[in-house]
Amino acid sequence: MTDLHQLAASVGALLKERGDTVAVSESSTGGLVSAALLSVPGASAYFMGGAVIYTGTARDAFLGVDLDAHPGMRSASEPYAALCATTAREKLGTTWGLSETGAAGPTGNRYGDAAGHTCVAVSGPVDLSETLETGIDDRAKNMDLFAVKALELLHTALQQAG
Repeated sequence: MTDLHQLAASVGALLKERGDTVAVSESSTGGLVSAALLSVPGASAYFMGGAVIYTGTARDAFLGVDLDAHPGMRSASEPYAALCATTAREKLGTTWGLSETGAAGPTGNRYGDAAGHTCVAVSGPVDLSETLETGIDDRAKNMDLFAVKALELLHTALQQAG
């Protein structure tokens, strides 16, 4: 498995080199994505803020997303992850938005997704989204794997942006 902190250091170096900034919206990672990015010395150059959007109440308060304006959209989906990434980026005026939304376990979510399901998205000069199915129900392990997947996707987007 990719080391979360080494990956965050690589992402942080790319963000600093480009003069870019990032905002994070995460759910089942519980703040691990933000913590990894903030563990890099000099993170204040690129990390503008993040929120753990674990409930509808948090979504309403921190992102101000009204799902009634997005019929058929549900949490733990790529379109929802993309909406959260875009909204975080717009709210904080950053170059990039990064989001994660899923079901860490040990059980699935109310939408029928099994434990180990997450969707991650990047919004910015390059927009990407991806779904990960780990097939495991270990909550802590899934949280780590989800955080790695989110940072890998941001790393890919940064490379694609040139």
